[in-house]
Amino acid sequence: MELQPQKLLWGVLGLILTVGAFTCVYQVPANSQGVVQRFGAFLETTNPGLQFKLPLGIDRVTIIEVARQQKLEFGFGTEGATNAYQYSDDRWSQELEKDMVTGDLNSAIVEWVVQYSIADPRNYIFNFRDPAKTLRDLSEAVMREVVGDRTVDEVLTIGRTEMEITAVSRLKELVSSLHMGVNIDQIQLRTVSPPLQVKTSFDEVNSAKQQRESLINMASGEYNKVIPEARGLAEKNIMTATGYATKRINEAEGDAARFNAVLAEYKKAPEVTRKRLFLETMAEILPTIPNKVILDDKAPQFLPMMGLRQSAPVYQQPQTPPGQ
Repeated sequence: MELQPQKLLWGVLGLILTVGAFTCVYQVPANSQGVVQRFGAFLETTNPGLQFKLPLGIDRVTIIEVARQQKLEFGFGTEGATNAYQYSDDRWSQELEKDMVTGDLNSAIVEWVVQYSIADPRNYIFNFRDPAKTLRDLSEAVMREVVGDRTVDEVLTIGRTEMEITAVSRLKELVSSLHMGVNIDQIQLRTVSPPLQVKTSFDEVNSAKQQRESLINMASGEYNKVIPEARGLAEKNIMTATGYATKRINEAEGDAARFNAVLAEYKKAPEVTRKRLFLETMAEILPTIPNKVILDDKAPQFLPMMGLRQSAPVYQQPQTPPGQ
């Protein structure tokens, strides 16, 4: 059978058209954007949906998930991750990642998670050869810097929240200055603990500190209970003494004013004032004396006067002798 060049040419053309028809159409998922390159150079960014491009490798499309929050795990790994750079594959790398040195030259085990999303697909693809790995290296460098600025007590106890905030701020500034095209959403510390070799000793020290704080709180509570009560009692006694002093002063001033008034009247009429004082004094004293007898110095006898003061006899009923 003779090979016909014309038929062969049409066959090749048909194959090219078929391949071109399949390669000029592509689909962008709902949570993604497509970065189109023409002969390797950036052309445009396409939105979700059915899109068209030049076939036969002239246009090449890279699908970037921009509406999905991704994460990087350090010191551990969650199985089933779709991101190849989500965690280190080997156990040795994970151990190296979480082994940190604090500012006071102590060792601490720190595991953390970085959550991020891709904001600019063009910068994410073209500015770095391997952006996911670069972001992972930057995140580890920032966390080591944050841990290295603090003591081991701050890292293991009270400094977790402040460390997360500082790490997020520094990493955001870094990726923004490098135009990586990503947004850093959150950095979360997962496990922060001392090395296994000293964990028991650290737990004992921490327990002692907690016991000390508990005793301090108990003492403060007792102090807050007793001191206000004592202060209140002191204020009460002071107010009582102040009131008594004011009363005595007022009474003394009143007595002095009354004496001065009487003295002024005495100077005007000594005899009359003397008799009035005598009568007023007797009027106050005599009612308080029981069984008193007042005699006139001109009375001839005493007995008749006494007869007037005798009380009536009291009748007593005769008692019956016993046995009757």
